[in-house]
Amino acid sequence: MAQAKKQVHTETAVSSGGVVYKKEDGRIEIALTNHDERKVWSLPKGLVEKGESLEETALREVNEETGLTGEIVGEIDKIDYWFYWKPKNTRYHKFVHFYLVKHTGGDSSKHDWEVTEVRWFPIDEAIETLSYKDEKVVVEKAKDMIEKLAR
Repeated sequence: MAQAKKQVHTETAVSSGGVVYKKEDGRIEIALTNHDERKVWSLPKGLVEKGESLEETALREVNEETGLTGEIVGEIDKIDYWFYWKPKNTRYHKFVHFYLVKHTGGDSSKHDWEVTEVRWFPIDEAIETLSYKDEKVVVEKAKDMIEKLAR
């Protein structure tokens, strides 16, 4: 007798994150995170917790994942993608809101356990280094925003 397939559930997930930047010796640098030994570089981001605004989540996740603090300069963009999580037999449509975050302090060695490494990259190198195409586009938009702010 054939076994019936379990129904795959579909859910929505909302996250928020930041493009943390600073000016170092006249050049713009961006903080990127690595979450594993495969050297997949990404922007700090995470799920919005109950009662939290998108902006609060972005700043909290930046601090947790990078050890850095900052202030939001503006909203950059929202990306979305789909993924499947086998333990819950669930297909997720995930939305991630990204904010431009001006670095104000902190210590990148104080990142949380989820992160293997935090590193500052010159912005063009950060765009090349990022592992996800959508995040590369977000940082390109952040670069335009930073350049406009400098004028």
